[in-house]
Amino acid sequence: MQKGSRRPRLRVAIAKRVTKYAKPRRTRKSTRAAGKYDDIRVALERQRANLLEEAGVVLTNRHDGEAFPDLSDQASNEADQNFVLRMKEREQKLLKKIDETLDRIRLNMYGICERCGLEIPYKRLKARPITTLCIECKTEQEREEKIRL
Repeated sequence: MQKGSRRPRLRVAIAKRVTKYAKPRRTRKSTRAAGKYDDIRVALERQRANLLEEAGVVLTNRHDGEAFPDLSDQASNEADQNFVLRMKEREQKLLKKIDETLDRIRLNMYGICERCGLEIPYKRLKARPITTLCIECKTEQEREEKIRL
């Protein structure tokens, strides 16, 4: 009878070991992969919203020429507005890159180097979310640009 009573314990012990070392289900793994870049996507969407909000503020704060009867005041205001708009051009380029990055995330193409096709390390993507090149390819690109100059 002792043998019979030990067998259930042995089966339980083996079952515990098997489940302890068993590989996780694929559904879990694919769920993680699908949401792997959710934090980056959320941060990019937030940055995009901030850029659009700032652009709206600049456009609504523009003064009409009628508000400045003096020509020198009007010229000064226009120079200031031109400077601000030039600064906004840089932000427009960033906004375009953010939109392209969000599209790549939606198409599950995000995190792949455009040059070599290898996966870009997560730390690099976290530090520079709009990057399209791994560090090795980016370094090579910068060397090539330096040679051209």
